[in-house]
Amino acid sequence: MVVSFLVDEVVGGFFVNVPPGHVACIHDLGRGVLKKVKGPGLHLKIPFWQRAKLFNAQILEYLIRHDFDLTNKEAMGDEDITAKTADGKNIQVEGSILLKLDRARASELWENIGENFISKIVRPAARSRIRSVLSELTLNQLTSYRTQVEEKIKKELNQIFNQSGLICHGFLLSEVKDLGDPKTTQDDKVVFKKTPSSKS
Repeated sequence: MVVSFLVDEVVGGFFVNVPPGHVACIHDLGRGVLKKVKGPGLHLKIPFWQRAKLFNAQILEYLIRHDFDLTNKEAMGDEDITAKTADGKNIQVEGSILLKLDRARASELWENIGENFISKIVRPAARSRIRSVLSELTLNQLTSYRTQVEEKIKKELNQIFNQSGLICHGFLLSEVKDLGDPKTTQDDKVVFKKTPSSKS
Protein backbone atom coordinates (compact mmCIF):
# COMPACT_ATOMS: atom_id res chain seq x y z
CA MET A 1 0.00 0.00 0.00
CA VAL A 2 2.78 2.43 1.01
CA VAL A 3 4.91 1.39 -1.99
CA SER A 4 1.93 1.89 -4.33
CA PHE A 5 1.34 5.37 -2.89
CA LEU A 6 4.99 6.37 -3.34
CA VAL A 7 5.04 5.09 -6.93
CA ASP A 8 1.92 7.12 -7.77
CA GLU A 9 3.42 10.21 -6.09
CA VAL A 10 6.73 9.98 -7.93
CA VAL A 11 5.34 9.03 -11.34
CA GLY A 12 2.46 11.49 -11.10
CA GLY A 13 4.79 14.16 -9.80
CA PHE A 14 6.65 14.29 -13.10
CA PHE A 15 3.65 15.60 -15.03
CA VAL A 16 1.27 18.55 -15.06
CA ASN A 17 -1.93 17.97 -17.00
CA VAL A 18 -3.41 21.32 -18.05
CA PRO A 19 -7.00 21.03 -19.38
CA PRO A 20 -8.41 23.26 -22.15
CA GLY A 21 -9.20 26.79 -21.03
CA HIS A 22 -6.65 26.67 -18.22
CA VAL A 23 -2.99 27.54 -17.62
CA ALA A 24 -0.49 26.29 -15.07
CA CYS A 25 2.17 28.14 -13.12
CA ILE A 26 5.15 26.38 -11.57
CA HIS A 27 6.67 27.15 -8.16
CA ASP A 28 10.27 26.01 -7.91
CA LEU A 29 11.81 25.66 -4.43
CA GLY A 30 15.05 27.19 -5.66
CA ARG A 31 13.88 29.89 -8.09
CA GLY A 32 10.41 30.75 -6.82
CA VAL A 33 7.49 31.19 -9.24
CA LEU A 34 8.74 30.57 -12.77
CA LYS A 35 7.83 33.22 -15.33
CA LYS A 36 6.93 30.76 -18.10
CA VAL A 37 3.24 29.85 -18.06
CA LYS A 38 2.16 26.39 -19.24
CA GLY A 39 -0.76 26.15 -21.66
CA PRO A 40 -3.18 23.23 -22.20
CA GLY A 41 -1.44 19.86 -22.55
CA LEU A 42 0.89 17.57 -20.63
CA HIS A 43 4.05 19.14 -19.18
CA LEU A 44 7.03 17.85 -17.22
CA LYS A 45 8.06 19.09 -13.78
CA ILE A 46 10.43 17.97 -11.04
CA PRO A 47 8.59 15.93 -8.40
CA PHE A 48 8.78 17.22 -4.80
CA TRP A 49 10.89 20.20 -5.97
CA GLN A 50 8.31 21.90 -8.16
CA ARG A 51 4.61 22.52 -7.49
CA ALA A 52 2.02 23.37 -10.15
CA LYS A 53 -0.97 25.64 -9.73
CA LEU A 54 -3.84 25.62 -12.25
CA PHE A 55 -5.75 28.79 -13.15
CA ASN A 56 -8.95 29.10 -15.15
CA ALA A 57 -8.14 31.30 -18.18
CA GLN A 58 -11.65 31.33 -19.64
CA ILE A 59 -13.95 34.35 -19.59
CA LEU A 60 -15.76 34.30 -16.24
CA GLU A 61 -18.94 36.08 -15.16
CA TYR A 62 -18.75 38.03 -11.91
CA LEU A 63 -22.36 38.60 -10.81
CA ILE A 64 -23.58 41.64 -8.87
CA ARG A 65 -27.05 40.99 -7.48
CA HIS A 66 -29.09 41.51 -4.31
CA ASP A 67 -29.23 37.86 -3.24
CA PHE A 68 -25.59 36.93 -3.85
CA ASP A 69 -24.11 34.73 -1.11
CA LEU A 70 -20.80 36.15 0.18
CA THR A 71 -20.12 33.30 2.61
CA ASN A 72 -17.18 32.33 0.40
CA LYS A 73 -14.99 35.43 -0.01
CA GLU A 74 -13.63 34.09 -3.31
CA ALA A 75 -17.09 33.53 -4.85
CA MET A 76 -17.46 35.08 -8.31
CA GLY A 77 -19.79 37.90 -7.40
CA ASP A 78 -21.00 40.51 -4.95
CA GLU A 79 -24.14 42.01 -3.45
CA ASP A 80 -25.90 44.82 -5.31
CA ILE A 81 -24.08 48.15 -5.23
CA THR A 82 -25.63 51.32 -3.84
CA ALA A 83 -24.48 54.74 -5.02
CA LYS A 84 -25.52 58.38 -5.26
CA THR A 85 -25.89 59.98 -8.70
CA ALA A 86 -24.80 63.49 -9.72
CA ASP A 87 -28.40 64.71 -9.24
CA GLY A 88 -28.55 63.36 -5.68
CA LYS A 89 -30.53 60.17 -6.35
CA ASN A 90 -29.82 57.14 -4.18
CA ILE A 91 -29.67 54.14 -6.50
CA GLN A 92 -29.01 50.43 -6.36
CA VAL A 93 -27.51 48.61 -9.33
CA GLU A 94 -27.15 45.00 -10.40
CA GLY A 95 -25.13 43.65 -13.29
CA SER A 96 -22.21 41.48 -14.25
CA ILE A 97 -18.53 41.85 -15.06
CA LEU A 98 -16.95 39.64 -17.70
CA LEU A 99 -13.32 39.06 -16.79
CA LYS A 100 -10.46 36.71 -17.49
CA LEU A 101 -6.89 36.06 -16.56
CA ASP A 102 -4.15 37.46 -18.80
CA ARG A 103 -2.55 34.11 -19.66
CA ALA A 104 0.93 35.52 -20.18
CA ARG A 105 0.88 37.17 -16.73
CA ALA A 106 -0.62 34.34 -14.67
CA SER A 107 2.66 33.70 -12.84
CA GLU A 108 2.89 37.42 -11.99
CA LEU A 109 -0.61 37.37 -10.53
CA TRP A 110 0.14 34.26 -8.46
CA GLU A 111 3.40 35.67 -7.10
CA ASN A 112 2.20 39.21 -6.34
CA ILE A 113 -1.46 38.69 -5.39
CA GLY A 114 -1.86 34.98 -4.69
CA GLU A 115 -4.90 32.83 -5.31
CA ASN A 116 -7.35 35.19 -3.57
CA PHE A 117 -7.50 37.82 -6.30
CA ILE A 118 -11.31 38.06 -6.19
CA SER A 119 -11.39 39.39 -2.63
CA LYS A 120 -8.14 41.35 -2.97
CA ILE A 121 -8.59 42.97 -6.41
CA VAL A 122 -11.87 42.29 -8.23
CA ARG A 123 -14.47 42.99 -5.53
CA PRO A 124 -12.96 46.18 -4.04
CA ALA A 125 -12.11 47.54 -7.51
CA ALA A 126 -15.62 46.83 -8.80
CA ARG A 127 -17.30 48.54 -5.84
CA SER A 128 -15.04 51.59 -6.05
CA ARG A 129 -15.03 52.13 -9.82
CA ILE A 130 -18.76 51.51 -10.34
CA ARG A 131 -19.68 53.96 -7.57
CA SER A 132 -17.22 56.51 -8.98
CA VAL A 133 -18.69 56.39 -12.49
CA LEU A 134 -22.30 56.51 -11.25
CA SER A 135 -21.55 59.56 -9.11
CA GLU A 136 -20.64 61.50 -12.27
CA LEU A 137 -24.02 60.85 -13.94
CA THR A 138 -27.61 61.85 -13.40
CA LEU A 139 -30.22 59.09 -13.13
CA ASN A 140 -31.59 60.08 -16.56
CA GLN A 141 -28.13 59.86 -18.15
CA LEU A 142 -27.55 56.47 -16.58
CA THR A 143 -30.69 54.97 -18.11
CA SER A 144 -30.55 56.87 -21.43
CA TYR A 145 -26.89 56.17 -22.24
CA ARG A 146 -26.52 52.69 -20.77
CA THR A 147 -24.10 51.39 -23.42
CA GLN A 148 -21.75 54.34 -22.90
CA VAL A 149 -21.97 53.91 -19.12
CA GLU A 150 -21.11 50.21 -19.43
CA GLU A 151 -18.11 51.04 -21.62
CA LYS A 152 -16.92 53.70 -19.16
CA ILE A 153 -17.07 51.26 -16.25
CA LYS A 154 -15.22 48.64 -18.30
CA LYS A 155 -12.45 51.16 -19.04
CA GLU A 156 -12.20 52.18 -15.38
CA LEU A 157 -11.99 48.56 -14.23
CA ASN A 158 -9.26 47.75 -16.74
CA GLN A 159 -7.10 50.56 -15.38
CA ILE A 160 -6.93 48.59 -12.12
CA PHE A 161 -7.22 45.02 -13.42
CA ASN A 162 -4.41 45.42 -15.97
CA GLN A 163 -1.96 46.25 -13.21
CA SER A 164 -2.52 42.80 -11.71
CA GLY A 165 -2.78 40.56 -14.78
CA LEU A 166 -6.56 40.57 -15.20
CA ILE A 167 -8.68 41.71 -18.15
CA CYS A 168 -12.21 43.12 -18.05
CA HIS A 169 -14.04 42.10 -21.24
CA GLY A 170 -17.16 44.00 -20.39
CA PHE A 171 -19.61 45.30 -17.83
CA LEU A 172 -23.34 44.71 -18.27
CA LEU A 173 -26.04 46.56 -16.31
CA SER A 174 -29.04 44.38 -15.56
CA GLU A 175 -31.07 46.54 -13.15
CA VAL A 176 -31.09 50.10 -11.80
CA LYS A 177 -33.38 50.94 -8.87
CA ASP A 178 -34.18 54.42 -7.56
CA LEU A 179 -34.18 53.97 -3.77
CA GLY A 180 -36.05 57.22 -3.10
CA ASP A 181 -36.01 57.89 0.64
CA PRO A 182 -33.17 55.73 2.07
CA LYS A 183 -35.11 55.40 5.35
CA THR A 184 -37.92 53.41 3.73
CA THR A 185 -38.35 50.95 0.88
CA GLN A 186 -41.92 52.00 0.07
CA ASP A 187 -40.93 54.39 -2.72
CA ASP A 188 -38.22 52.19 -4.30
CA LYS A 189 -38.70 52.13 -8.07
CA VAL A 190 -36.98 50.06 -10.76
CA VAL A 191 -36.07 52.51 -13.53
CA PHE A 192 -34.20 50.02 -15.70
CA LYS A 193 -34.32 46.25 -15.90
CA LYS A 194 -32.73 44.20 -18.63
CA THR A 195 -34.78 41.23 -19.80
CA PRO A 196 -33.47 38.32 -21.93
CA SER A 197 -34.96 39.99 -25.03
CA SER A 198 -33.45 43.44 -24.27
CA LYS A 199 -30.99 44.78 -26.84
CA SER A 200 -28.05 47.10 -26.21
